Amino acid sequence: MLPFLPDPFTIGLIAVVLIVLLIVFIVIVRGIKIAKPDEAIIVTSRRGRARAGVQDENLGQKVVFGSRVFVKPVVEAYFKLSLRSRQLNVQAVAQTRDAITIRVNAVAVVKVGGSEPMVRAAAQRFLNQQDQIESSTEEVLSGSIRSIVGQLTVTEIITNRQALQGQVLEAVGESLDVQGLQIDTLQIKEIDDDNGYIKDLGRAEAARAKQVAEIAESESRRASEQARIAADQAVAEAQRELDLRNAEIQKETDKARAEAASAAPLAEAIAQQEVVAQQEITAGKRVGLRKQELDAEIRAKADADAYALEKEAQAAAAAAVATANADRDSRRSAAEAIEAEGIAEKNRRIAAAEALQAEGEAEAGAIRAKGAAEAESQRLQAEALAERSGELLKQQIIAQLPDIVRAASEPLSAISNMTVISSDGSGTAAIGQGVASQLATSTQIVRDITGIDIAEIINARATGEAIGDAINQPAPRRTRAAKPTES
Repeated sequence: MLPFLPDPFTIGLIAVVLIVLLIVFIVIVRGIKIAKPDEAIIVTSRRGRARAGVQDENLGQKVVFGSRVFVKPVVEAYFKLSLRSRQLNVQAVAQTRDAITIRVNAVAVVKVGGSEPMVRAAAQRFLNQQDQIESSTEEVLSGSIRSIVGQLTVTEIITNRQALQGQVLEAVGESLDVQGLQIDTLQIKEIDDDNGYIKDLGRAEAARAKQVAEIAESESRRASEQARIAADQAVAEAQRELDLRNAEIQKETDKARAEAASAAPLAEAIAQQEVVAQQEITAGKRVGLRKQELDAEIRAKADADAYALEKEAQAAAAAAVATANADRDSRRSAAEAIEAEGIAEKNRRIAAAEALQAEGEAEAGAIRAKGAAEAESQRLQAEALAERSGELLKQQIIAQLPDIVRAASEPLSAISNMTVISSDGSGTAAIGQGVASQLATSTQIVRDITGIDIAEIINARATGEAIGDAINQPAPRRTRAAKPTES
């Protein structure tokens, strides 16, 4: 079966359709217009009907800013209008109110307004001659400047340029709006004249300004000099502070160096002490080790000697056992021989012991009797001593009287030469009285200390001796009466 083949008519129809579509596509693509950021597209078409009988010359116009628009082929047309800024150098020669001719040089920046009415107004006037925008605006600005300058004096213009700029902008604003233009900035660059009038006006001010400048310069120099002097003083003080600080640092450095220099021997001594301490520890360890070695050697030798002695003792014990067994056997026979003699000796010793016991008992009784007598005697002596302790003390004091008298007279015995001066010849007696006074003082001290009056004892002893002598004298013999004889 053969594949289906379209007829020539169908093929032609398809080709025509494709061509038409391609043409439509090309027309559509070419009909799309894009407005750049600094331009506006004005699309025009046939004029529409007026609304309510009002005529509008802008009917049938469409303004596009920074966007795309489709321009219908044949029935619509489009135009581009630049919105970029244009810089103008404006020069105007005018006569001021005080009849002085001056030149005013200004710089202005002008552009087409960014609203649809202003774009339509500018398009009506400058669409096919956009290069005329600069010259037209320049003429308008020059005329406004001349008009404003004619209303002001030179002094007002020079001293207040901002006012001149404001008045010019205000004057040209309305006329430029009608043309669809606007001024972004306006700056007055220069104001001058051909006769040097403006320069002469500024001469007095320049002189005054020069004077003020000179005064200011003098003040500045004076202030500068004062500042320099103050700076020099500050530098000197800072230098002095620096020198003091350097001196302190040098002092601290010298002190640190001295301490470091003294610290080195000290550190060396401490290190030497540590070395000595370590050596002592090492020596102690060596001594301990040597001691352990000696202990081990001595212990080993002692163990060996003990072992040898043990073996020798065992051998000697074995020999002694054998010898003891032999002696036992020999002694047993000897003991049996002397047993009878021992019995007899025992009986003899018993008898002697009994006799010795009897003798000892007798001697012990005698010793007990003697001890009892001595104890009784000592008890009686003690009682007598307790009863007569005062008398014995008095006797001892009496025995010490020569020593007391000697001690009282010792100050006189120490004098090698003595000269006695007396007007009545009683100087020697005075010396005796002094000794007696010292003796009396000594007896008083003894009485205060012991409560014993030496003078009383002496007197009592003298009295007692006299009585004793009287008693001891023999009594006169009495004649015995004759006994009467008994008858």
